[in-house]
Amino acid sequence: RYFLVGSNPAETKYRVLKIDRTEPKDLVIIDDKHVYTQQEVRELLGRLDLGNRTKIGQKGSSGLSRAVSAFGVVGFVRFLEGYYIVLITKRRKMADIGGHAIYKIEDTNMIYIPNDSVRVTHPDEARYLRIFQNVDLSSNFYFSYSYDLSHSLQYNLTVLRMPLETLKTETTQTRQESFDIFEDEGLSTQGRSGVFGICSKPYEKYVWNGKLLETVKNTVHRDWLLYIIHGFCGQSKLLIYGRPIYVTLIARRSSKFAGTRFLKRGANCEGDVANEVETEQILYDASVMSFSAGSYSSYVQVRGSVPLYWSQDISTMMPKPPITLDQADPFAHVAALHFDQMLQRFGSPIIILNLVKEREKRKHERILSEELVAAVTYLNQFLPPEHAIIYIPWDMAKYTKSKLCNVLDRLNVIAESVVKKTGFFVNRPDSYCSILRPDEKWNELGGYVVSTGRLQTGVLRTNCVDCLDRTNTAQFMVGKCALAYQLYSLGLIDKPNLQFDTDAVRLFEELYEDHGDTLSLQYGGSQLVHRVKTYRKIAPWTQHSKDIMQTLSRYYSNAFSDADRQDSINLFLGVFKPTEGKPHLWELPTDFYLHHKNTLSLSQTRRSYTYWWTTDVLKHLPLPFDEVTCAENRRKLTVKKFHKYEEEIDIHNEFFRPYELSSFDETFCLAMTNSTRDFMPKNVGIDPSPFTVRKPDETGKSVLGNKSNREETVLQRKTAASAPPPPSEEAVSSSSEDDSGTDKEDEGAVSQRSTPVKVTDTGDNTKITENVVQSTKDVYGVNLSDVPSEDDLTIYARFVQLGQSQHKQDKSSQQFCLKHPLDRVINLIPISSFSQDNIYEVQPPRADRKSIEIFHAHIQAGRGNMQPLGKDDFLMYREYIRNRYM
Repeated sequence: RYFLVGSNPAETKYRVLKIDRTEPKDLVIIDDKHVYTQQEVRELLGRLDLGNRTKIGQKGSSGLSRAVSAFGVVGFVRFLEGYYIVLITKRRKMADIGGHAIYKIEDTNMIYIPNDSVRVTHPDEARYLRIFQNVDLSSNFYFSYSYDLSHSLQYNLTVLRMPLETLKTETTQTRQESFDIFEDEGLSTQGRSGVFGICSKPYEKYVWNGKLLETVKNTVHRDWLLYIIHGFCGQSKLLIYGRPIYVTLIARRSSKFAGTRFLKRGANCEGDVANEVETEQILYDASVMSFSAGSYSSYVQVRGSVPLYWSQDISTMMPKPPITLDQADPFAHVAALHFDQMLQRFGSPIIILNLVKEREKRKHERILSEELVAAVTYLNQFLPPEHAIIYIPWDMAKYTKSKLCNVLDRLNVIAESVVKKTGFFVNRPDSYCSILRPDEKWNELGGYVVSTGRLQTGVLRTNCVDCLDRTNTAQFMVGKCALAYQLYSLGLIDKPNLQFDTDAVRLFEELYEDHGDTLSLQYGGSQLVHRVKTYRKIAPWTQHSKDIMQTLSRYYSNAFSDADRQDSINLFLGVFKPTEGKPHLWELPTDFYLHHKNTLSLSQTRRSYTYWWTTDVLKHLPLPFDEVTCAENRRKLTVKKFHKYEEEIDIHNEFFRPYELSSFDETFCLAMTNSTRDFMPKNVGIDPSPFTVRKPDETGKSVLGNKSNREETVLQRKTAASAPPPPSEEAVSSSSEDDSGTDKEDEGAVSQRSTPVKVTDTGDNTKITENVVQSTKDVYGVNLSDVPSEDDLTIYARFVQLGQSQHKQDKSSQQFCLKHPLDRVINLIPISSFSQDNIYEVQPPRADRKSIEIFHAHIQAGRGNMQPLGKDDFLMYREYIRNRYM
């Protein structure tokens, strides 16, 4: 047998899974659902060790040996022989949202479960294993133990704010339906010691290991289920006069109709489109960590192929194969299914920004535009006018070639109108200053205003043909516009506007470029060809040769390696299941039938041509149906009661990990991209604000030493798809049966090996220090003289003398007065409210009652309990505004 031992990070609670290895083809897993302490687990493993030794009393050989240490279970998979278990053996922290860590998978391990004695071999097993491992789990797969990555921040925080009464009724119902004697072990129900926690079902479309966990989902405890997403995750720190604001970008790639560029185009029969990615930008003040007391804001947008039946034939070996419409769809059946999904998840309005070419000598991209317009026009007939789908066609390629038009200015106008219609999410009400000094743009903002803040209703859906280069630039411009509103809503800027060439926008642009490159590599096989700088027309001349290389790389990938990648994605996602006696994956002429279920069996129910949306969706618009409190959505939630002092809900322990020895240099917050360190010019001491426009050559990176160093940092950034990360961790204690101290030593050794080397040659170092150390004039704007004046030195000497003789003066002040004439002694009058105030002792003053009340109010404000403002406060604030601004 295999015993899988899992623990919480502090190693105080454990669960044990027993995996049977005697079954050649079936998976037998036993979970006793009991929570063990460290002592109990050691005793259990000790008994197993003794019981499994070959001879009683034998000490030499162990009856139990450790197979592997891991950070989580990706899932279980079977081809033609027995089951394999896929484990995460290395991880790297990539982002932090409200104290919840998001990790990137760095390495995995596949272990064959059945014993060699019962193994039934199959000649094609090795080939299937090779195809499965072709999906590189170490490239851009992410997971979190405590945060649901498949849902948006708006969904997660809206669910958290559900009324307590609803939760209590749900708890009693679940308790009756499935009673688990170990679930509430050690909980006292008296008093107010209980805390309710909510766990929502993940959104299956963005989960990539759903099929791998399907076999064990109903047999093991939910703590074992670790859902992973594929796409991109990056986080940077924006320092506003020392106040840390974390800007996070998360892209979730859809696992439905997933694949590579020319092999997956358009949509399948269920309304899932190719290259569908949901991008979410999250902004929060990192000085306050908790979700309840902190300030959080997010904005979501989507990209995806045109939702029609269309394809491109790559057998012609042309760089741009002709576009063909595969099926006539006069009632826009596929588009209806797709937009119905979007209305459920995002609400209304759905805005389509179509960037494909409108004018062409030979009709190519225009075919898609014409068909999409017809589909949207047809569907809008049946929707209420206020919730209609908004269609914006804009030929971006034509504007780029024109010398008169500025592409990004036009995109900025579109972005403003889009953000005004959809609004964005923020978890705090509008600040009082924005009510007193209302901004015109702020008052026109859409979305849904609630007592706790604002909700985003509706979404922008951007597409070109590939949804790569043009789409990424358009999404960046919309994201930049939303970022300005987010910063304004958190009270960090006084107008919702951001200029190019500021540190904040440069940092955001770099995040978006990494995001675009990563998504482009996944779908198209190369990095972005056209970037934001290309459309701003400030790209260096060397960029053109790079663009040509990326185009060739993309063409090579599409022509030769995409078919193998498509096969491995189909196998990994469970679209194709190997079966005895049926054709193998590599024998299929096409995977069309695998992705279009209606080709294999006719569905019994036919959707209406006019009422094309799911029932109840229209009732709640503009709010998304998924976020509405109703019986159907409550069934997706699991409610659990925790003890108030339980480690599982202690954010401080989870984030700071006081039980772990950690190196300060390797902490995540120091390693991420920082606006002050990486973007603010080092040789200018005028304005440290990240919202000040800089000259194009003024960046933090332009001062950072020689060319090779800069290239090294760029390379590091591209490979990690974000900031230079902390070293990846080796697995320690997921399946330990003996003391974990030795393993932690091993972990340290491996961590040192895998740490990116920061120290360069001594020659380079001297150059860097020369550049970094600057004169006081450069840094402070004041030229300090080399030697202080004689008067200053006299004052300083007198101050030192006073300090030395202070203690003596207290004891023998009369003698002191006799020795020295009175004209030389300086009489010091105490000006502070401290009764005793000298170098050696300080007696604090007594605080009056009003001061204590003010201090208590300050403490309560830090916990999120704001005091109501009195009449005097309002009058004083109005007076201040009148004097300051009017």
